[in-house]
Amino acid sequence: MRHVLLIDLADEADAIAQYEAWHASGALPPAIGASIRAADITAMDIYRSGNRLVMLMETGPGFDPLAKAAADAADPAVQAWEAQMSAVQRPLPWALPDAKWTPTTRIFSLDEQP
Repeated sequence: MRHVLLIDLADEADAIAQYEAWHASGALPPAIGASIRAADITAMDIYRSGNRLVMLMETGPGFDPLAKAAADAADPAVQAWEAQMSAVQRPLPWALPDAKWTPTTRIFSLDEQP
């Protein structure tokens, strides 16, 4: 299943540069990558335009967002990573309370067109 999520970064060049450095090839802490993969997240990409981030996430049949949230809450490495990210991430104005990334709604698919 494909998930598309949005979040903003602090609109500051230093914050954006730091976030990109934390996500550069090979920079992700191994425990974070392991946590993502253990949740049956099979692919994840993050794109940036200005200070807006778009995450594309592909999940397998074993993915359970509630179980992932519970596992993250119990994992000190994930909690440290999330605290680091929270220093520069800004939830969208219409995000649900306590939500970071905001899910999107697909409104168009070429596959459904003539």
